[in-house]
Amino acid sequence: MEGWKQQAGAAGPLAAERGCGSGGEAALPGVGASLAPAAITTEAPFPATGPANGASPPRAVEGAATESIPTEQAAPRPAYAALDLGTNNCRLLVARPSRRGFKVIDAFSRIIRLGEGVSMSGQLSEPAIERTLEALKVCAAKIERHRVVRSGLIATEACRRAANGQEFLERARTATGLDIKIVSRETEAKLAVCGCASLIDFGCDFALVFDIGGGSSELIWLDLRQRRHGSRHSLPERLEAQACIAAWTSLPVGVVTLAERFGGRFVDRGTFAGMVEHVSSLLEPFEKEHRFQSRIGGGTTHMLGTSGTVTTLAGVHLGLPRYERSRVDGCWLEIGDVRTVTAKLLDASYEQRVAQPCIGKERADLVLAGCAILEAMMSMWPCQRLRVADRGLREGILTTLMVEDGVYRTERRSGYWRR
Repeated sequence: MEGWKQQAGAAGPLAAERGCGSGGEAALPGVGASLAPAAITTEAPFPATGPANGASPPRAVEGAATESIPTEQAAPRPAYAALDLGTNNCRLLVARPSRRGFKVIDAFSRIIRLGEGVSMSGQLSEPAIERTLEALKVCAAKIERHRVVRSGLIATEACRRAANGQEFLERARTATGLDIKIVSRETEAKLAVCGCASLIDFGCDFALVFDIGGGSSELIWLDLRQRRHGSRHSLPERLEAQACIAAWTSLPVGVVTLAERFGGRFVDRGTFAGMVEHVSSLLEPFEKEHRFQSRIGGGTTHMLGTSGTVTTLAGVHLGLPRYERSRVDGCWLEIGDVRTVTAKLLDASYEQRVAQPCIGKERADLVLAGCAILEAMMSMWPCQRLRVADRGLREGILTTLMVEDGVYRTERRSGYWRR
C-alpha cells in the first residue's frame, strides 16, 4: 500500500452490516458520480435479484462503451473502491473497469457532518465521530462483499484541520478495518480535475474547476491552450487534463464553516453580502498573484463546479420534483440563471428551503453559504457559463487506480501521488 491506496483485504471483518441505515444517506442513482447532498430521497429498494442495498444497476461511466453484466461464462473484472470522507459527507463508489471507463456496481452516500464545530473547537466531536463510524461500517461491508482488489480511501479538510483527526482515523481503522489517509489539498485538487475532466469544454481557452466542500473549497484554473489532445474520453486522457493546470488554491472555507461563522438558517441579504465579502477577501491574494482577470479577458472561459452547491442550484433551476442525476450532471447554466436561483433562495424562509425537493432538511442551512462562495468566484472572474458535474473525487480516485494498474494504456507509467 502506498499513500491513500490500499490493496485487497483492507475492509476488515464487517460482513454482518449489509444494509444502508437512515440519517441522510441514499443509494446513488447515477453513473460514476456522487449523489448531490441535496438529493436525499427514499426510493423503494430494488428486487432481490438486483444490486444489494438499493444500489443502482451497473452502468458504464460516460465515455465508456456499454458492456453487459458479466455472465456465468465470463468472469467479472476486479472491483475497485473509492472513499471520500469529507467534512459533510461520507461517499463510496465500487466499480469495475469497462472498455473505456468503469462501471459502478455499488455506491453509498450519507451526510455525517464530521466537521461540525471544528472551525470553533478545533476538534472532531464525539457525536460526529459516532455518526461517521456507523457510515464507515456500511462502506467496509460493501468493500468486503465485492472483494475489492484495490482501493483509494481519503479524508479531507475536517481531518486535516482537527487536532484529533489522525486519532479518529486510527480509531476508524480499528473499528472498520479501513485505512483512510488524509490527503493534501493539492492532491484533492488534482483528483477533482481528473474526476470531472470529461465535462471540460476543451474548445475554451480557460476553465475554472472548483469543488465547494464542507470545510474547504478547491479552485483549479486550467489553461486549455496547453492540451495535448482535442478531447478527453479515455481514462488515461482524463488524467492528462492535469497537465493543463495553470494554478490552484484551497480556501479554508466551505459551506459548513461559513454557515457556522455567519449563520445558515436565517440569512438575509446583508448577511449574504458579508459572506461574499469574506470569501472574496480569501480569493484576492490568489488573484493578485496569478492575475486571471486579465488573462481570461481576451478568450473564452467557463466554470465547472463539482460540488453539492452547484448540483443543488441546477436541480432548483430545472424545477425538478426530485433530484435526477441524469438531468443535472453535465448540464450548462447561464451565470444569470445561477444568480436568479440564489435570489429566490435568499427570499425564501428556512422552512421553504427545507420543502424544496432538491435541498431538503439536510442542506437547508448550508445552501446559501455555498451560493455565497460561488458568487464570490463569479464576481472575481466574470464568465458566461457554468457546467455542473455530479462527479468528483471518487471518480478521480478510481481513474487513477485503474490507470496505474495498467488497466488502460497510457504514456504515464509512474503513479501520480505515490508516497
